[in-house]
Amino acid sequence: MASSSSSMEGGVENDYTQDGTVDLKGNPVRRSKRGGWKACSFVVVYEVFERMAYYGISTNLVIYLTKKLHQGTVKSSNNVTNWVGTIWMTPILGAYIADAHLGRYWTFVAASAIYLSGMSLLTLAVSLPSLRPPHCTDPDPNNCPKASTLQLGIFFGALYTLAVGTGGTKPNISTIGADQFDDFEPREKAHKLSFFNWWMFSIFFGTLFANTVLVYIQDNVGWSIGYGLPTAGLLVSIVIFLAGTPFYRHRVPGGSPFTRMARVIVAAGRKWKVDVPGDPKQLYELDLAEYAKGGKFRIDSTPTLRFLNKAAVQTGSDDGPWMLCPVTQVEETKQMLRMIPILVATFIPSTMIAQINTLFVKQGTTLHRQIGSFHIPPASLTGFVTLSMLISVVLYDRFLVPLVRKWTKNPRGITLLQRMGIGIVFHIVIMLVASLTERHRLSEASQIPLSIFVLLPQFVLMGTADAFLEVAKIEFFYDQAPESMKSLGTSYSTTSLGIGNFISSFLLSTISDVTKRHGHKGWILNNLNASHLDYYYAFFSVLNFLNLGFFLVVIRFYVYKAEVSDSMHVLAEELKENARLREPSSNE
Repeated sequence: MASSSSSMEGGVENDYTQDGTVDLKGNPVRRSKRGGWKACSFVVVYEVFERMAYYGISTNLVIYLTKKLHQGTVKSSNNVTNWVGTIWMTPILGAYIADAHLGRYWTFVAASAIYLSGMSLLTLAVSLPSLRPPHCTDPDPNNCPKASTLQLGIFFGALYTLAVGTGGTKPNISTIGADQFDDFEPREKAHKLSFFNWWMFSIFFGTLFANTVLVYIQDNVGWSIGYGLPTAGLLVSIVIFLAGTPFYRHRVPGGSPFTRMARVIVAAGRKWKVDVPGDPKQLYELDLAEYAKGGKFRIDSTPTLRFLNKAAVQTGSDDGPWMLCPVTQVEETKQMLRMIPILVATFIPSTMIAQINTLFVKQGTTLHRQIGSFHIPPASLTGFVTLSMLISVVLYDRFLVPLVRKWTKNPRGITLLQRMGIGIVFHIVIMLVASLTERHRLSEASQIPLSIFVLLPQFVLMGTADAFLEVAKIEFFYDQAPESMKSLGTSYSTTSLGIGNFISSFLLSTISDVTKRHGHKGWILNNLNASHLDYYYAFFSVLNFLNLGFFLVVIRFYVYKAEVSDSMHVLAEELKENARLREPSSNE
C-alpha cells in the first residue's frame, strides 16, 4: 500500500508543470487540468474574431479617408501607415506592463476594454452625418470640402484610442497561447512547434472574412454596418477569451526587462577598465536553488558580446544591482541585444507589407472592377494575401517540413533564419512584379481599363512571403527571447511592422516631394494614371535586394541560444548531485 501511495503521489507530482506557470492565485498547475490545446482553443478562436475586427477597419481605411474625408493619395496613405505604425509600436509598452507589473492576463484584459471603447467611438464617428464632411462626387479630393477639426479629432481620436488598446493585447495574446505548452514536457513541446503556424492560420482566417465580407459591406451597404460588425466581433472575441480563464496557465511577472537590461549595460560601463577573468566560473552567479524555486534556469556565460561580462565581475566595492549582475542576467541581456540586427533586417520587408492596404488598394480603384452587376471592392484583393498565406502555411507545415526534416534533422525542417531569408527573397520578386504590372497598367490606361485581377500576382506572392517571413519572425523573436522576457521578445516582431509603416510614410512623402522638384510631375500624384508607381516599386525592389545583403551578413554572426529545456535538465541533474553529496554529512 505504501508503494502504491508513493506511486500515486509521484504521478500527481509529475502532472505539475515544470516551467513555473501558475493559476491566477499563484498556485502550481497540473497539465491535466490547465493549458494545452484545450486552453489554446479559446485563444485561437479569440484571435479569429479580433483579427476580423482590426482588419475590418484597417483594410479599407484608405478608401474611407479618400471618399469620405476627401484626402489625397499621399495624405490618406500616410495617415494609414502612421496609424498602423502606432498600432504595431504600442506593444512595447504593453509588453513592459505585462512583464513588470500586471502580468500578461490582466494587461490583456485591461487593454481589451480600451480597444473596445475605441472601436465603439469609431463606429459612432462613421455613423453620424455630423461627424464627417458633406458628400462629394468630384474625383479630385482637392475640390471637395474638407473635414472640420472636430470631425478629424473624433475620428483620429477613436483610431488612436484603439491603437493604445491593441498595445496591450498584441504582445500578450500570442504569448499567453504559447505559455499553455510546457517546454520541459516532450509531447507539449512538440505541440508548441506547430502553435505559431496555426496561430497565424487563425489570424488570417479572421482577416479573410474582413477582407471579403466586411469590405464588401463597407463599399456597397454602408460604413455604419461595416464598422459596427467588427466592433460586435471584438466584443464576442473578448467574451470568448474570458470564458477560457479557468483553463489558462499564467506566468508571474518577473520584473521590468528594461530595468534588468539597463543594469547590465550600466554595470559593464562603470567597470569598463576591469578585466574579465579567463575562467567564467569566477564571474558572479546566484545559487542553483534560486533558479529552481521559480522554475527558472541558469544560463552559462558565453563569449559573445564579451564586454557585457564585466557586469558580472566582482570588484569587492559597492556591488549593488547597478554595479554587479549575475551571469544569467547578463546572458538574458545579450540574447535581447543579439536579436537587434535581425530586427533591423526586417524593417524593409515590413515597409513592403505597408503597401498592401495603401498603394496596392489605390491601384485597384483605377481598374475595371465589375463582373456582371457585381462590383469588386478594391480592398477585397487583400483577401488573396490571406488565402495565399493560409494555403502556404498548411503546405509548409504538413508537407515541406516533414520532407526537409529527413535531410536536415531539424524539427522545424529549416532554421527560422533560413525561413526568414526565403521571405526576404520573395519581397524582391514581389516588387519587380508590381513594377512591371504597373507599367503595363499605365500603357493601357488611356484605353479600356484592365481588369482588377491584373494585380492578383502581387497580392498572392505577398501572402506566400508572409508564410515564410512573418511566421518565422514571430516564432524567432519569441523562441530566442529569455523566458522572463517573452512578451518583450514578441513585441520585437510588432515593432518591426511599426517601424516599417513609419518608413513607408517617410519614403512616400520624401519621394513624392523630391520627384516634383525642378518642374517635374512627380512619381506619386492624386491621379495615379499620371503617376509613376512603376518607378516607385522598382526602387523598392532595389531596396529589398540591398536589405537581403545586409540580412545575409548579420545572420553569419548570429548564435542561436541554447535550448531552455536542456538547460533545465542540466540544472535538475546538478541539484540532485548537490543533494546527494550533502546526504553523508547530514546523516553524520
